[in-house]
Amino acid sequence: MEDWKEFLEERERLNLLRRLSPSEDRRPGVAVRGGREYVDFSSNDYLGLSSHPALVAAAKGALDRFGMGAGASRLMSGNLSIHHELEEEVASFKCSEGALVFNSGYQANLGIIPALFGRGDLVLADRFCHASQLDGALMSRATLLRYRHNDPGHLSDLLGKHRGRFRRCLVMTESVFSMDGDRAPLSSLVEISRACRCLLMVDEAHATGVFGPQGRGLIEAEGLAGQVDLVMGTFSKALGGFGGYLAASRTIIDFLVNSARSFIYSTALPAPVIAANLAGLRLCLSGEADGADLLRRAAAFRDALRAKGWVVGGESQIVPVVVGDSGRAVSLSVYLADRGFLVLPVRPPTVPEGSARLRFSLTSAHGDDRLEGVLEALGAP
Repeated sequence: MEDWKEFLEERERLNLLRRLSPSEDRRPGVAVRGGREYVDFSSNDYLGLSSHPALVAAAKGALDRFGMGAGASRLMSGNLSIHHELEEEVASFKCSEGALVFNSGYQANLGIIPALFGRGDLVLADRFCHASQLDGALMSRATLLRYRHNDPGHLSDLLGKHRGRFRRCLVMTESVFSMDGDRAPLSSLVEISRACRCLLMVDEAHATGVFGPQGRGLIEAEGLAGQVDLVMGTFSKALGGFGGYLAASRTIIDFLVNSARSFIYSTALPAPVIAANLAGLRLCLSGEADGADLLRRAAAFRDALRAKGWVVGGESQIVPVVVGDSGRAVSLSVYLADRGFLVLPVRPPTVPEGSARLRFSLTSAHGDDRLEGVLEALGAP
């Protein structure tokens, strides 16, 4: 207990202690906390689909038909026809033979990687890969090496030195990186992975729904459909629902049903959640949800911040304003909150030391008036 208390005191001294702040109400682009309404720039509800009438109606219909809880894991009696319907549509959406739904993106990565790779195998991860990817690699007990962020040359060098000593090899990246908002060099990664007999795993959590034709993701946007072995993603961001998935070959999907512990030993996602996921996917396919417009507005917002003198990154709807010092990031966040804008600071260890930032997560609910308002409130450095 004393060690835990010391840990908390040290985190608070360094301005790194995190606390949970509840919202009493939430809708696209808005959060209500302590009775006050804030413009929310910290949500991943990129297309505002979480409150879309189609998702709400689908969830209500499934609730009436199936009830709330699934009652068991899918290998027991929790497996419903609607789970298979969603997986079939995800496979088609991602141009793969099959798909498997997991209870979250985190559980997906913790189940997939240790099931497919283990001792005697090699995993090479982009240095900025999501924590769930790295945790999955560590749980696999494969040898884990990290290549410099978005550096195919460094990846090639590591493979040249180490590939021959290992049985299987996995290369991992995000397509759109969650904290920097930049894009992976997917074409180069596909080429290197093929040349070195590696499987390539791409986490499309922050690209699905926003990039590519009908929101199919950055892989499809770059003309690489069907060329990535393991396409992982989530329903909980642009698609407005909840849960994760893997799109892959039928052999891999069938193998994971029998070996991925986070799938086997979890109660199935409830039917209302699955129905909402289906509705979100279908809205993307219908063209009603427009990621291209969001990306255009994010580019203009990024340019406006740079014109004011801020250090800004990203090539997506995620716009990080890097301030360096954690204390300054927190102070800026509090300053903006006082003016009605919820822009949360991101600090180490989530990002590297010296790169604390304000992470602006733009959504379709952020019209020009809200963007101009936060630009005026933030001012110049």
